[in-house]
Amino acid sequence: MYEGKSLRVTRLDGDIAELCFDRKDESVNKFDQQTVGELGEVAALLGKESGLKGLVVTSAKDGFIVGADITEFGANFSKSEEEIVDWALQANQIFNAIEDLPFPSVTAINGIALGGGFEMCMATDYRVMADNAQVGLPEVKLGIYPGFGGTVRLPRLIGADNAIEWIAGGSPNKAQDALKVRAVDAVVPSEKLMEAALRLIKDAAAGEYDWKARRAQKTGPLKLQGVESMMVFETAKAFIAGKAGKNYPAPLAAVSSIQKAATKGRDEALKIEAQGFAKIAKGTVADALISLFLNDQLIKKKAKKAQKAGRPVKQGAVLGAGIMGGGIAYQSAVKGTPIIMKDINDAALELGMNEANKLLSKQVERGKMNQEKAGKVLGSIRPTLNYGDFGGVDAVVEAVVENPKVKKSVLSEVESLVREDTVIASNTSSISIDDLATAMKRPQNFLGMHFFNPVHKMPLVEVIRGEKTSDEAVSTIVAYATAMGKSAIVVNNCPGFLVNRILFPYFGGFLALVRDGADFTQVDKVMEAFGWPMGPAYLQDVVGMDTSHHVGDVLAEGYPDRMGKEFRSALDVMYENERYGQKNGKGFYRYEKDPKGRPKKTPDEAAYKLIADVQPNGQKDFEEEEIIDRMMLPMIIETARCLEENIVGTAQEADMGLILGIGFPPFRGGALKYADTVGLKAVVEKADRYSALGKLYEPTATMREMAANGQTYYSK
Repeated sequence: MYEGKSLRVTRLDGDIAELCFDRKDESVNKFDQQTVGELGEVAALLGKESGLKGLVVTSAKDGFIVGADITEFGANFSKSEEEIVDWALQANQIFNAIEDLPFPSVTAINGIALGGGFEMCMATDYRVMADNAQVGLPEVKLGIYPGFGGTVRLPRLIGADNAIEWIAGGSPNKAQDALKVRAVDAVVPSEKLMEAALRLIKDAAAGEYDWKARRAQKTGPLKLQGVESMMVFETAKAFIAGKAGKNYPAPLAAVSSIQKAATKGRDEALKIEAQGFAKIAKGTVADALISLFLNDQLIKKKAKKAQKAGRPVKQGAVLGAGIMGGGIAYQSAVKGTPIIMKDINDAALELGMNEANKLLSKQVERGKMNQEKAGKVLGSIRPTLNYGDFGGVDAVVEAVVENPKVKKSVLSEVESLVREDTVIASNTSSISIDDLATAMKRPQNFLGMHFFNPVHKMPLVEVIRGEKTSDEAVSTIVAYATAMGKSAIVVNNCPGFLVNRILFPYFGGFLALVRDGADFTQVDKVMEAFGWPMGPAYLQDVVGMDTSHHVGDVLAEGYPDRMGKEFRSALDVMYENERYGQKNGKGFYRYEKDPKGRPKKTPDEAAYKLIADVQPNGQKDFEEEEIIDRMMLPMIIETARCLEENIVGTAQEADMGLILGIGFPPFRGGALKYADTVGLKAVVEKADRYSALGKLYEPTATMREMAANGQTYYSK
């Protein structure tokens, strides 16, 4: 009946039509302009076709429809609000045409149906779902909410309270959970899906099910009384506002859209959805979160390429046990790569194995793993005091003490005992990879692999290419990091690499603020309100003052013009007084254990007395804007320098490094995306206002040129 590039229509048994989504030359189905256009043609064709008694919607892919094509979808958001409203309503007219066909319809959901994919499912009268499939509306994770009828049809199908939970949460839902709330009508084994869908549609066509009543339910107002309606929506709004926070407006906007449309029929309700959708789509949060999604796709694409170019790591090894070594061993083993963990004494090995065991026990406690699986994972970590089995290792991660002499000795030793093609990586946060490579006979097989602490929680791994590192070694370690479930970003060697090099100018801005009289607790509050998970004083306590002091020394030596130590700082007095932060219970704050055994911070008068020694002019109040500018400008400028010096390949990877490595506020998109949002002209003007503070606040020539030409990092 119809054959397009994304879908086809076939007549089954004479009077049933099958509409099959099968995007040519692609492994998945997604909604783009072409697919929506073809769906419109099909809807018109089916509406005119005589003799049809029912429609079954299917997918020829493993998944049903993964959602909208976000590249194309996001590009629409550069249009005006009015244009976005028109675009959404035009698309919805097509979904409505499917919903309004003069015969019953059913969707056979064979795999993932998310976003627009699930909205397509809701446009039909019934839904039959494979028991291994998932459905959901994840749009809030992109800073928007459903725009193809999701906020209209879902509440009318499953009730406003359930719909709010699904839409505001944005998580995928398993088949049985979907059935429980009546988002789908039946769940069957995947091999019986088509049979069940055909049986249901034939029964509906024969009058055994009242499909017209079901359709009326979806196209009419929400069945909620006045008081009940107020209770549902106002309670939900209060809960969501508390959970999402002011920086993520989409969940609350979705609830408002559902509430405004509750008393309307479908067509009026869709107009309300489109207007709210357009407003939220034009916001900076949607822009930032969509960019993050695309940045993540870029990293995954590069990782996929690396998996083809590198050698597979079937057996790993880590040198140095302890917390870090145990964390690396756990991460490798839990994701399926067996690993040898070597140290020079039993106590260290015991510490490493205890760390891995503790992490596995938590997985068992939370029901994410059974005891048998945990035992197998632990069994794939082999603690050893010797190099006996290193001949079969594909990759070694060195994670010994952060001391160049010790590292060089260990690296040279292990290189002589592994195969010639074994890749060796140093987990260092600050030591030059090129310097460490001087200890190696095969520097082409050597590079950096910087994990962030705690290893099991932090998603980033910096893969540091040395001057002599081969492409194959880089690809091998990127593939290994990806197999560990990490996001790997390749950077070139320099003091501090990418993330620490950018983080420490931010700390520099903080220390200068404190020197000039700022209250560190006020700075923490302002930066947490800006979106950071913790303010700079609290973050230094978590990192550890000794670690910060050491890395600060490395960076001061590497970049003396802007990171050299020109004054005695709050960090110096904390370090000198052995206030190392959480690790010994005192830093900028004092730490005590809460009932769950976690460190809880409390103010400490002793810290204020020490800091008074490095505030020559005493304390003073600062405006929030000045605190934010003095903190963020050095970070933006240093990120720009890293990009210009080719330390990192793209603005996208630089921003992802900051978000995944140090918790940069995701809704701001990263340092360079934030610079684009503020406007480079404004960034340069702000920086010039603080030029007296030194080179940390000096924009690069390229930044000035881009500002003058109205360029942005993401348009480049």
